[in-house]
Formats: sequence, C-alpha cells, structure tokens
Amino acid sequence: MTTDEPAGPDAPASRPAAPASRLAARGLTLAYEDRTVVDGLDLDVPDGRVTVIVGPNACGKSTTLRALGRLLKPRGGAVLLDGRELSDIPTRHIARSLGLLPQAPVAPEAITVADLVARGRRPHQRWWQQWSETDEAAVAEAMARTGVTGLAGRPVDELSGGQRQRVWIAMALAQDTELLLLDEPTTYLDIAHQVEVLDLVRRLNRERGRTVVMVLHDLNQAARYADHLVALREGRIAAQGPPAEVVTADLVREVFGLAAVVVPDPVTGGPLVVPGAPWNSPTAPTPVTASGPGKATA
Repeated sequence: MTTDEPAGPDAPASRPAAPASRLAARGLTLAYEDRTVVDGLDLDVPDGRVTVIVGPNACGKSTTLRALGRLLKPRGGAVLLDGRELSDIPTRHIARSLGLLPQAPVAPEAITVADLVARGRRPHQRWWQQWSETDEAAVAEAMARTGVTGLAGRPVDELSGGQRQRVWIAMALAQDTELLLLDEPTTYLDIAHQVEVLDLVRRLNRERGRTVVMVLHDLNQAARYADHLVALREGRIAAQGPPAEVVTADLVREVFGLAAVVVPDPVTGGPLVVPGAPWNSPTAPTPVTASGPGKATA
C-alpha cells in the first residue's frame, strides 16, 4: 500500500504530458474557391477511440474528414500525422497508416467482393511482389470480421446497401491501418443496416484498437457510438468531448437550431435527444395523453 506525501524539492513540478494524438489539425482552414467552409480549426483525434463529427448540413463535417484523409488541400493551417504535415509524407506511407472510406463510394462495374476487398492491399505491394500470403491472410481476415466471406464471388453491384457497406469497410480493413476515417457510412441504409454497420465499427475499435473518425447525421447514433463527440457549426468547433458532457439541450439549440429535451437513453444510459413538440394542424384530433382530454382508459 502507498500513501500520498508532499512532493520534495527534487520532485517534478508536474506529471509528464500525455502523448499527442497521431492525427491532428492545427489552424485548419478549408475552402472551395472563394467560399471558406472550415476556419481555423484545431482538433486532436483521441488515439484508440471512436470520434464522431456532427453538425448541420454544410457546416464542414465531410470537408474536414476529406482534409484529414488528404483528399483536400488546406487553404491554411495543416493536418498532422505523427507530428508531420500530411503534405510532407509520401502517399504510400499515408495509405499504410490511414484508411478512408468516402461518402457513397462507387465500385468498378462487375467487380466481385473478393476483388474489391483485395484492392485494400495495394499500399503494401511492390512491383517485385504483387501478392503474398500476408495479403491473402489480411483479405481473408477482413472479410471474416465484416461477415462477407460468403459473398466473395458475388458482384458488388448486386448486393444490398448494408452488404455493400460491409464490403467497403472490409476493403478498408484489408488496408490494415490503425486509423480509419468513415464519411457517413450509414447513408441510404435502413435503420437495421445502420445499426449493423455501426456495431461493426464499434467492434473493430474495441477488439482491434482501431482509431476511428466518423461523420454521422444522426445525433442520437453519434451519442450512442462515440467516445469523443465533435460538434461543428459554421466551420468551427462548438463543443467537443464525451457525449454525456457535450449533448445538452442548449447545444442542440445552438448547433442545430432545434428545441429539444435530452433524457437518458433507456438502453445505454447516455444522452438521448427528443425533439420538441411537432407542428399540429388546428383541426387535428386531441392527442391521447396520460391525463386531461382524451385520457386512455382500460
């Protein structure tokens, strides 16, 4: 057993600083022609955690993710990977460290699941070594983890939306990077497939230690699956931190312009956003409530 004692004159003044995030943005400014979308953004992506970026339409969510994946050159500031600016790092090195799944990716016509997933191994190949047992094992493991092994011979364009998303994630996993960026991976999916994909992402983080950054539209899904939540408004960070601390009625009003109440999620205990009363026609029937007019009876 140890006891706390006052620090002596030779004791360090403070604890050593925590190691910096592998992926970070410093003073990041992003623009399309003359329109600035993100302005002076500073962001540290927590290592080994799921970070989710939320915000209203056109606030800079996907633009920020594109810059983090070096698909968009900053107008100002920089994106740092292991302390180096992305612009100074060879493309192949970035591809071995960082996997990016853009919004609504399009597969080559008639390509099979196995062939698409295998493309994730390209950053690891050389002209004298096009394919190896290591590549084969990585593809097999990625397909197994995403549950698409049984689809290996099927054309990607014949799959359902949920199946296609799992195949694209398998390709990103086959790339075998420690950082994974996903831009709205639940777009166009029904609720069951949305949960399927998000559960898969959570398992990859928990079981394999992958650092994940996602852009999501659904604030409640973001609050449920994120370890670190980043709320953007007009290209700036309005708030960031654990969902339980970030998601409040005031934040929802400030960022989304929506009146709402935040209650405990009955499943997870985390924050759950319930929008305010919907508009009702003046001629609509009185809703059934627990008391007052229209009270339900047994």
